[in-house]
Amino acid sequence: MSKRPLRTLIVGLALAAVLGTLPLWPMAPAQAGQDRAEFLQAFTWSHPDPAFGGFSALDFADDGRSFVTVSDRTTIWRGKLQRDAAGRIVAASFTSGPVRLHDSKGQDLGRFSGDSEGVALARDGSVFVSFEGMARVVHYPQDGGPAKPLPRPAAFKQFQLNGALESLAIAADGTLYTMPERSGSRTAPFPVWRFRNGEWSQPFSIPREDDWLPVGADFGPDGRFYLLERDFWGLLGFRSRVQVFEIKGDRIGPGTELLRTTAGLHDNLEGLAVWRDTQGAIRLTMVADDNFNAFQRSQIVEYRLSR
Repeated sequence: MSKRPLRTLIVGLALAAVLGTLPLWPMAPAQAGQDRAEFLQAFTWSHPDPAFGGFSALDFADDGRSFVTVSDRTTIWRGKLQRDAAGRIVAASFTSGPVRLHDSKGQDLGRFSGDSEGVALARDGSVFVSFEGMARVVHYPQDGGPAKPLPRPAAFKQFQLNGALESLAIAADGTLYTMPERSGSRTAPFPVWRFRNGEWSQPFSIPREDDWLPVGADFGPDGRFYLLERDFWGLLGFRSRVQVFEIKGDRIGPGTELLRTTAGLHDNLEGLAVWRDTQGAIRLTMVADDNFNAFQRSQIVEYRLSR
Protein backbone atom coordinates (compact mmCIF):
# COMPACT_ATOMS: atom_id res chain seq x y z
CA MET A 1 0.00 0.00 0.00
CA SER A 2 1.40 3.43 -0.92
CA LYS A 3 2.49 5.74 1.87
CA ARG A 4 0.23 8.69 1.02
CA PRO A 5 -3.09 6.78 1.33
CA LEU A 6 -1.77 5.13 4.48
CA ARG A 7 -1.03 8.48 6.14
CA THR A 8 -4.41 9.83 5.08
CA LEU A 9 -6.13 6.72 6.40
CA ILE A 10 -4.44 6.97 9.80
CA VAL A 11 -5.39 10.62 10.19
CA GLY A 12 -8.92 10.00 8.93
CA LEU A 13 -9.62 7.06 11.19
CA ALA A 14 -8.23 8.88 14.21
CA LEU A 15 -10.44 11.88 13.50
CA ALA A 16 -13.49 9.68 12.97
CA ALA A 17 -12.85 7.86 16.23
CA VAL A 18 -12.56 11.12 18.16
CA LEU A 19 -15.68 12.64 16.61
CA GLY A 20 -17.62 9.41 16.86
CA THR A 21 -19.08 9.94 13.38
CA LEU A 22 -17.89 6.77 11.68
CA PRO A 23 -17.94 3.11 12.72
CA LEU A 24 -14.36 1.90 12.51
CA TRP A 25 -15.25 -1.77 11.94
CA PRO A 26 -18.81 -2.38 10.76
CA MET A 27 -20.22 -5.72 11.84
CA ALA A 28 -22.51 -6.41 8.87
CA PRO A 29 -22.54 -5.42 5.19
CA ALA A 30 -24.62 -2.50 4.02
CA GLN A 31 -24.10 -3.39 0.37
CA ALA A 32 -23.15 -6.61 -1.38
CA GLY A 33 -22.64 -5.38 -4.91
CA GLN A 34 -24.69 -7.22 -7.50
CA ASP A 35 -26.25 -9.63 -4.98
CA ARG A 36 -24.12 -12.44 -6.37
CA ALA A 37 -22.24 -12.89 -3.10
CA GLU A 38 -23.61 -13.44 0.40
CA PHE A 39 -21.71 -12.05 3.36
CA LEU A 40 -20.75 -14.74 5.88
CA GLN A 41 -18.43 -13.19 8.45
CA ALA A 42 -15.52 -10.92 9.31
CA PHE A 43 -13.21 -12.77 11.68
CA THR A 44 -10.70 -10.63 13.58
CA TRP A 45 -7.52 -12.43 14.56
CA SER A 46 -4.47 -11.54 16.61
CA HIS A 47 -1.17 -12.96 17.79
CA PRO A 48 1.37 -11.76 20.37
CA ASP A 49 4.34 -11.92 18.00
CA PRO A 50 5.36 -8.35 17.02
CA ALA A 51 5.82 -9.52 13.43
CA PHE A 52 2.09 -10.34 13.21
CA GLY A 53 0.22 -8.07 10.79
CA GLY A 54 0.56 -6.49 7.40
CA PHE A 55 -0.93 -9.54 5.67
CA SER A 56 -1.20 -8.78 1.98
CA ALA A 57 -1.90 -12.18 0.45
CA LEU A 58 -3.63 -15.47 1.22
CA ASP A 59 -3.86 -18.88 -0.39
CA PHE A 60 -5.53 -22.10 0.68
CA ALA A 61 -5.05 -25.76 0.26
CA ASP A 62 -8.22 -27.29 -1.18
CA ASP A 63 -9.89 -27.76 2.19
CA GLY A 64 -10.40 -24.08 3.04
CA ARG A 65 -8.60 -24.62 6.32
CA SER A 66 -4.86 -24.94 5.68
CA PHE A 67 -3.52 -21.57 4.59
CA VAL A 68 -0.37 -19.66 3.75
CA THR A 69 -0.06 -15.90 4.05
CA VAL A 70 2.69 -13.33 3.64
CA SER A 71 3.22 -10.06 5.42
CA ASP A 72 4.49 -7.07 3.47
CA ARG A 73 7.36 -6.99 5.95
CA THR A 74 9.08 -10.06 4.50
CA THR A 75 7.61 -12.90 6.55
CA ILE A 76 5.66 -15.99 5.59
CA TRP A 77 3.21 -17.80 7.88
CA ARG A 78 1.31 -21.08 7.59
CA GLY A 79 -1.65 -22.10 9.67
CA LYS A 80 -5.05 -23.68 10.13
CA LEU A 81 -8.53 -22.25 10.40
CA GLN A 82 -10.92 -23.99 12.76
CA ARG A 83 -14.50 -23.99 11.51
CA ASP A 84 -17.78 -24.94 13.14
CA ALA A 85 -20.44 -27.23 11.65
CA ALA A 86 -21.77 -24.37 9.52
CA GLY A 87 -18.31 -23.64 8.14
CA ARG A 88 -17.84 -20.39 10.08
CA ILE A 89 -14.32 -19.57 11.27
CA VAL A 90 -14.08 -19.85 15.04
CA ALA A 91 -10.30 -19.81 15.52
CA ALA A 92 -7.05 -19.38 13.61
CA SER A 93 -3.68 -20.83 14.60
CA PHE A 94 -0.24 -20.88 13.05
CA THR A 95 1.69 -24.06 12.35
CA SER A 96 4.80 -22.11 11.33
CA GLY A 97 5.94 -18.53 11.21
CA PRO A 98 6.98 -15.91 11.20
CA VAL A 99 9.64 -17.18 8.80
CA ARG A 100 11.80 -14.54 7.17
CA LEU A 101 11.94 -14.36 3.39
CA HIS A 102 15.42 -14.43 1.88
CA ASP A 103 17.14 -13.52 -1.34
CA SER A 104 18.82 -16.00 -3.66
CA LYS A 105 21.91 -16.03 -1.44
CA GLY A 106 19.95 -16.83 1.71
CA GLN A 107 20.26 -13.30 3.14
CA ASP A 108 17.39 -11.41 4.77
CA LEU A 109 15.55 -9.10 2.41
CA GLY A 110 15.67 -5.35 2.98
CA ARG A 111 12.62 -3.06 3.17
CA PHE A 112 12.67 -2.11 -0.53
CA SER A 113 13.60 -5.54 -1.87
CA GLY A 114 11.28 -7.28 0.58
CA ASP A 115 7.91 -5.62 -0.01
CA SER A 116 6.16 -8.99 -0.37
CA GLU A 117 2.58 -8.60 -1.60
CA GLY A 118 1.30 -11.71 -3.41
CA VAL A 119 1.47 -15.45 -2.73
CA ALA A 120 0.56 -18.54 -4.75
CA LEU A 121 0.64 -22.04 -3.28
CA ALA A 122 1.96 -24.70 -5.66
CA ARG A 123 0.73 -28.29 -5.70
CA ASP A 124 3.92 -29.50 -4.01
CA GLY A 125 3.41 -27.08 -1.09
CA SER A 126 6.09 -24.62 -2.15
CA VAL A 127 5.19 -20.98 -2.73
CA PHE A 128 5.67 -18.23 -5.26
CA VAL A 129 5.79 -14.67 -3.96
CA SER A 130 5.41 -11.39 -5.85
CA PHE A 131 7.06 -8.17 -4.71
CA GLU A 132 6.12 -4.54 -5.12
CA GLY A 133 9.24 -2.51 -4.22
CA MET A 134 11.62 -4.27 -6.58
CA ALA A 135 9.03 -5.77 -8.91
CA ARG A 136 9.63 -9.48 -9.38
CA VAL A 137 8.30 -12.97 -8.68
CA VAL A 138 10.37 -15.61 -6.89
CA HIS A 139 9.94 -19.26 -5.97
CA TYR A 140 10.57 -20.56 -2.46
CA PRO A 141 10.95 -24.36 -2.51
CA GLN A 142 11.24 -24.15 1.29
CA ASP A 143 10.03 -21.46 3.67
CA GLY A 144 13.08 -19.65 4.99
CA GLY A 145 15.31 -21.05 2.27
CA PRO A 146 17.03 -19.13 -0.51
CA ALA A 147 14.82 -17.68 -3.22
CA LYS A 148 14.84 -18.92 -6.79
CA PRO A 149 14.08 -15.78 -8.79
CA LEU A 150 12.05 -16.08 -11.96
CA PRO A 151 13.28 -14.10 -14.98
CA ARG A 152 12.58 -10.39 -14.63
CA PRO A 153 11.18 -8.74 -17.78
CA ALA A 154 12.39 -5.24 -18.58
CA ALA A 155 8.80 -3.99 -18.22
CA PHE A 156 8.83 -4.89 -14.53
CA LYS A 157 11.51 -2.26 -13.97
CA GLN A 158 9.19 0.44 -15.35
CA PHE A 159 6.28 -0.09 -12.96
CA GLN A 160 5.31 2.81 -10.71
CA LEU A 161 6.83 3.03 -7.25
CA ASN A 162 4.43 1.47 -4.73
CA GLY A 163 2.30 0.29 -7.63
CA ALA A 164 3.84 -2.97 -8.79
CA LEU A 165 3.02 -6.66 -8.34
CA GLU A 166 0.39 -6.85 -5.57
CA SER A 167 -1.55 -9.81 -7.02
CA LEU A 168 -0.36 -13.31 -7.90
CA ALA A 169 -2.37 -16.39 -8.90
CA ILE A 170 -1.50 -19.91 -10.02
CA ALA A 171 -3.67 -21.90 -12.41
CA ALA A 172 -4.30 -25.65 -12.14
CA ASP A 173 -1.53 -26.35 -14.66
CA GLY A 174 1.01 -24.30 -12.68
CA THR A 175 0.90 -21.20 -14.89
CA LEU A 176 1.41 -17.97 -12.94
CA TYR A 177 -0.46 -14.72 -13.54
CA THR A 178 0.42 -11.34 -12.04
CA MET A 179 -0.35 -7.69 -12.69
CA PRO A 180 0.74 -4.29 -11.36
CA GLU A 181 -1.45 -2.35 -8.95
CA ARG A 182 -1.17 0.76 -11.11
CA SER A 183 -1.42 0.90 -14.89
CA GLY A 184 0.40 4.18 -15.49
CA SER A 185 -2.64 6.39 -16.08
CA ARG A 186 -6.38 6.47 -15.38
CA THR A 187 -7.14 5.47 -18.97
CA ALA A 188 -4.56 2.70 -19.38
CA PRO A 189 -5.63 -0.93 -18.82
CA PHE A 190 -3.81 -3.20 -16.38
CA PRO A 191 -1.38 -5.51 -18.19
CA VAL A 192 -1.64 -9.14 -17.09
CA TRP A 193 1.64 -11.04 -17.16
CA ARG A 194 1.81 -14.81 -17.56
CA PHE A 195 4.70 -17.15 -16.68
CA ARG A 196 4.81 -20.62 -18.18
CA ASN A 197 7.43 -22.86 -19.76
CA GLY A 198 10.11 -20.68 -18.18
CA GLU A 199 9.09 -17.49 -19.96
CA TRP A 200 7.01 -14.38 -19.31
CA SER A 201 4.48 -13.02 -21.77
CA GLN A 202 1.79 -10.35 -21.61
CA PRO A 203 -1.13 -11.87 -23.54
CA PHE A 204 -3.93 -9.51 -22.49
CA SER A 205 -4.98 -6.63 -20.25
CA ILE A 206 -7.90 -5.88 -17.94
CA PRO A 207 -9.70 -2.53 -18.41
CA ARG A 208 -9.27 0.07 -15.71
CA GLU A 209 -12.51 1.42 -14.21
CA ASP A 210 -12.62 4.61 -12.15
CA ASP A 211 -10.27 4.31 -9.15
CA TRP A 212 -10.40 0.52 -8.70
CA LEU A 213 -6.90 -0.97 -8.29
CA PRO A 214 -6.07 -4.72 -8.36
CA VAL A 215 -4.58 -6.06 -5.13
CA GLY A 216 -5.29 -9.81 -5.04
CA ALA A 217 -6.12 -12.68 -7.38
CA ASP A 218 -6.80 -16.41 -7.43
CA PHE A 219 -8.06 -19.16 -9.68
CA GLY A 220 -11.20 -20.77 -8.38
CA PRO A 221 -12.08 -24.47 -8.41
CA ASP A 222 -14.16 -23.67 -11.52
CA GLY A 223 -10.99 -22.65 -13.37
CA ARG A 224 -11.98 -19.00 -13.59
CA PHE A 225 -9.78 -16.02 -12.68
CA TYR A 226 -10.98 -14.00 -9.68
CA LEU A 227 -9.68 -10.48 -9.07
CA LEU A 228 -9.89 -8.45 -5.85
CA GLU A 229 -9.76 -4.67 -6.25
CA ARG A 230 -9.88 -1.78 -3.79
CA ASP A 231 -10.76 1.89 -3.92
CA PHE A 232 -9.59 4.29 -1.19
CA TRP A 233 -12.12 6.91 -0.08
CA GLY A 234 -10.05 8.94 2.36
CA LEU A 235 -11.87 9.50 5.67
CA LEU A 236 -14.46 6.86 4.80
CA GLY A 237 -11.90 4.08 4.34
CA PHE A 238 -11.80 1.41 1.65
CA ARG A 239 -14.25 -0.05 -0.81
CA SER A 240 -13.65 -3.54 -2.19
CA ARG A 241 -14.95 -5.47 -5.15
CA VAL A 242 -14.37 -8.86 -6.76
CA GLN A 243 -14.68 -9.62 -10.47
CA VAL A 244 -14.42 -12.97 -12.24
CA PHE A 245 -13.04 -13.59 -15.74
CA GLU A 246 -12.87 -16.46 -18.22
CA ILE A 247 -9.38 -17.02 -19.62
CA LYS A 248 -9.05 -19.04 -22.83
CA GLY A 249 -5.57 -19.23 -24.30
CA ASP A 250 -4.35 -15.73 -25.04
CA ARG A 251 -7.75 -14.12 -24.54
CA ILE A 252 -9.69 -12.97 -21.50
CA GLY A 253 -13.42 -12.34 -21.46
CA PRO A 254 -15.23 -9.38 -19.90
CA GLY A 255 -15.37 -9.28 -16.12
CA THR A 256 -18.48 -10.11 -14.12
CA GLU A 257 -18.81 -8.20 -10.87
CA LEU A 258 -19.59 -10.51 -7.95
CA LEU A 259 -19.14 -8.21 -5.00
CA ARG A 260 -18.90 -4.49 -4.29
CA THR A 261 -18.82 -3.08 -0.75
CA THR A 262 -19.51 0.36 0.59
CA ALA A 263 -16.62 2.47 1.86
CA GLY A 264 -15.54 1.52 5.38
CA LEU A 265 -17.47 -1.75 5.44
CA HIS A 266 -14.30 -3.83 5.71
CA ASP A 267 -10.71 -2.91 6.39
CA ASN A 268 -7.94 -2.88 3.77
CA LEU A 269 -8.66 -6.17 1.96
CA GLU A 270 -5.57 -7.16 -0.06
CA GLY A 271 -5.47 -10.95 -0.39
CA LEU A 272 -7.99 -13.34 -2.00
CA ALA A 273 -8.42 -17.12 -1.86
CA VAL A 274 -11.22 -18.88 -3.76
CA TRP A 275 -12.34 -22.40 -2.85
CA ARG A 276 -15.36 -24.73 -2.68
CA ASP A 277 -16.95 -25.61 0.67
CA THR A 278 -18.53 -28.91 1.73
CA GLN A 279 -21.93 -27.77 0.43
CA GLY A 280 -20.47 -27.25 -3.04
CA ALA A 281 -20.60 -23.44 -2.93
CA ILE A 282 -17.66 -21.27 -3.95
CA ARG A 283 -16.35 -19.02 -1.21
CA LEU A 284 -14.33 -15.84 -1.46
CA THR A 285 -11.97 -15.52 1.52
CA MET A 286 -10.09 -12.25 1.84
CA VAL A 287 -7.46 -11.01 4.28
CA ALA A 288 -7.06 -7.41 5.48
CA ASP A 289 -3.71 -5.67 5.85
CA ASP A 290 -3.67 -3.71 9.13
CA ASN A 291 -0.51 -1.80 8.14
CA PHE A 292 0.76 -2.36 11.71
CA ASN A 293 -1.27 0.50 13.15
CA ALA A 294 -3.79 0.67 15.99
CA PHE A 295 -6.58 2.10 13.84
CA GLN A 296 -6.91 -1.01 11.67
CA ARG A 297 -7.45 -4.72 12.27
CA SER A 298 -6.21 -7.95 10.79
CA GLN A 299 -9.34 -9.64 9.52
CA ILE A 300 -10.40 -12.62 7.45
CA VAL A 301 -13.58 -11.77 5.53
CA GLU A 302 -15.71 -14.40 3.78
CA TYR A 303 -18.49 -14.32 1.21
CA ARG A 304 -20.32 -17.18 -0.47
CA LEU A 305 -21.35 -17.05 -4.12
CA SER A 306 -24.95 -17.64 -5.10
CA ARG A 307 -25.43 -20.84 -7.08
